[in-house]
Amino acid sequence: MARGKLADRVRAYYDRIDAEDYEAVFDLFADDVTYHRPGQEPIEGIDDLRTFYLEERPLSDGEHEVREVVVDGDTATVRGRFTGEQAGETVAFGFADVHRFEDGVIVERHTYTDRDTV
Repeated sequence: MARGKLADRVRAYYDRIDAEDYEAVFDLFADDVTYHRPGQEPIEGIDDLRTFYLEERPLSDGEHEVREVVVDGDTATVRGRFTGEQAGETVAFGFADVHRFEDGVIVERHTYTDRDTV
């Protein structure tokens, strides 16, 4: 997939999350996706990813400010800032995400933040 298309797809992820358009979010991921988050067990597969976003995600009412997208081959790395709510409190923190693509969908994702859980 072309560099610009990967950058567009990864930006679409944040737009869809912020709009809480989760069904459109799931379209960006492979059925066998693996999602790694700080200090937690990986999420394995689209069904577990669906459960996470619809029932378990600790962040809500948020907005991602994407500050940089760097594409190298099949990997897009994003640096940005999230502002929203977690456990009823307003939170704001920086993040870096690494998305690895195959056949135009995300097969592996890593999130790095300065928070314990996201």
